[in-house]
Amino acid sequence: MTEMVHGAIPVASTDPIIPRWWRTLDNWSVACVFVLFGVGMLLGLAASPPLAAKNGFDAFHYVERQAVFGGLALITMVITSMMSPNLVRRLAVIGFFVSFVALALLPFFGTDFGKGAVRWYSLGFASLQPSEFLKPGFIVMAAWLLAAGQEINGPPGRTYSFVLAVIIAFFLAMQPDFGQACLILFGWGIMYFVAGAPMVLLLGMAGLTIAAGTLAYRSSEHFARRIDGFLSPDVDPTTQLGYATNAIREGGFFGVGVGEGEVKWSLPDAHTDFIIAVAAEEYGMVLVLTIIALYAALVCRAFLRLIKERDPFIRLAGTGLAAMFGVQAMINMGVAVRLLPAKGMTLPFVSYGGSSLIAGGIALGMLLAFTRSRPQGDIGDILKGRRT
Repeated sequence: MTEMVHGAIPVASTDPIIPRWWRTLDNWSVACVFVLFGVGMLLGLAASPPLAAKNGFDAFHYVERQAVFGGLALITMVITSMMSPNLVRRLAVIGFFVSFVALALLPFFGTDFGKGAVRWYSLGFASLQPSEFLKPGFIVMAAWLLAAGQEINGPPGRTYSFVLAVIIAFFLAMQPDFGQACLILFGWGIMYFVAGAPMVLLLGMAGLTIAAGTLAYRSSEHFARRIDGFLSPDVDPTTQLGYATNAIREGGFFGVGVGEGEVKWSLPDAHTDFIIAVAAEEYGMVLVLTIIALYAALVCRAFLRLIKERDPFIRLAGTGLAAMFGVQAMINMGVAVRLLPAKGMTLPFVSYGGSSLIAGGIALGMLLAFTRSRPQGDIGDILKGRRT
């Protein structure tokens, strides 16, 4: 309890691995993840039975699968958080290349499950979405390149990481999956900014992103339809956004009551992309604000710990992972309230989805490993030592 109140403290490396791991870990962040998963299970009990009945499964078929995948995700998170930053980097680079090959082969072996975008591999008993596993691997890979580029006589890491980000965004846009493509570019842009990129360059990249979005609007009917629906002043009540907007409005501050919501019977993606609409309708703004606070706590605590980190690679990788995690949550909730165009993006650790849950466990495990307390001293102490 002392560590959870006053923060984790560095311990000697001779201590057993489990006590050392627990004492150096950000325990409050771990608690937030478990609470988020518990909220996801609670909302799954409300949102998934209608879909299970429609597909001829038992009422809690999707809840049971979410419990299995969520359990695997939490175990993966804990194991990854025990690793050293160097081991995390090595495994992440390997995972990145495997995921990238899987992403490139999607047009030949993937499936769209009738949703109009080829994003998954069908494994029979489950599906696999390579882009979910690619994201944490790319962040670590790009952070490694950016950090190496800061060294004397180092490689042009900034250029390499930028080319890599553009190539990945191109493959994602071809699915089409513009939401994940934007998330990849955003994660890279955040790390590039922290690494010391000039503002002129970042503004130029923003201009190129707008130009690419304009081109996509003119050439992709799928993309144009979503943008037009977002910009339209009127919301069609028979669309997903219409159902979600009405559910949030009906929920009010305290909700209509557990099990009394209607949106789960109308939305085909109530258990995934629009899970926040189910939360708002049945439990009201109270639960929604709680979910937002949990995500904010995770991201802010990670940033506060990374501020003290002096290793460029760890600082960049941790910043990218935390920013991407928080922005994905913001995008999912922003779509439900029409602040953003529809993206088809899950709410981390709350929405149903095997790939999303396990990849989220890997990403948060990496983040926890990077933000563990290490005996490195304060920057002020080092400066003082140099003066003497």
